[in-house]
Amino acid sequence: MPYADITGWGKCVPPAVLTNQDLMTFLDTSDEWISSRSGIKERRISHVSTATLAAMAAKRALAAADLDPADLDLVILGTACPDTLIPNAGSAVQDAIGAVNAAVFDLNAACTGFVYGLSVGTAMIRSGAMKKVLVIGADRIPYFLDYTMRDVSVLFGDGAGAVILEACDEECGLIAERLGCDGDARDILAARDSGTVRERFAGVDGFYDVNFEGQEIFKRAVRGMGEAVTSVLDKAGKSAEEIDLLIPHQANIRIIETLMKRLKTPEEKVVVNIQKYGNTSAATVPIALCEALEEGRVKPGDTLLTAAFGAGLTWGAGLIRWGKRVTPLSECKEDLPPSDKTALELLQPWIEGCQQAVAARG
Repeated sequence: MPYADITGWGKCVPPAVLTNQDLMTFLDTSDEWISSRSGIKERRISHVSTATLAAMAAKRALAAADLDPADLDLVILGTACPDTLIPNAGSAVQDAIGAVNAAVFDLNAACTGFVYGLSVGTAMIRSGAMKKVLVIGADRIPYFLDYTMRDVSVLFGDGAGAVILEACDEECGLIAERLGCDGDARDILAARDSGTVRERFAGVDGFYDVNFEGQEIFKRAVRGMGEAVTSVLDKAGKSAEEIDLLIPHQANIRIIETLMKRLKTPEEKVVVNIQKYGNTSAATVPIALCEALEEGRVKPGDTLLTAAFGAGLTWGAGLIRWGKRVTPLSECKEDLPPSDKTALELLQPWIEGCQQAVAARG
């Protein structure tokens, strides 16, 4: 039975930076209030679509693997924020990167999307059905937010990350995983009037009713990720002390610290970049993985542990045994199209729209 080696990796974060000070211009908040509760200092706001972010991350991953996109058998796009519901956003990515021979689908497990996608992609390779798979996590959660609510609108940013999986004989790649979902509590983290439950032509003002019950989400996230990582370690016959690097979902620094405490994992073994990007949903884990590789924190043969939690309420964890290569074979010279707008300027229509919608609702 073949294994699924991670041979390429790439990330894409848009250039426009939204700082906590920027948020203070239209919200009753402060840098201290945001950073002390979430660990976030800034986040990125995109001037391009989810598919464009995903395609750029994919091109960088393909370059790192020195792989012709026409050789891909499958593209999995983990996203809760597709450009369009029909057709899927993955088809736009396929077209943009030239993966003409690949099957394509979107996978919506919210913030756990990449962890789910990595599991599915690995299973396709291990079954013998596929040999080369592209897995992407990409989201634009800021598009859905209510910019009159300081507790939610300060948390999220835009971004994408991707990996290439290739069949190999050596035991490496994802070697154990645990996925789950607590659908009974799905309403505590939800864009409740999105999709076909939204009554057509009623209140068509661009406003989304996002419910975010922070304290309950915190408890569920800690429990869900904690149970997932414990299960994965047991399945692999590993102890927490044997983990070389923990790559958790970057939702909130307090959640990360609680998971670290549960596993007794020291800071030097944990990847944390929430201060730079906020919560990029399905993109947090692959972006963090890419940065760990860029910083030389991943060594050949290392054991990595990923964990995530998202709307649904989805949760999951994966244990990865890294292969032999930790440097890219080549680099992608492309970049996103330029924008002359600041993050605040990009957000301004949404800020004004939310303020008007809330005022109209009384």
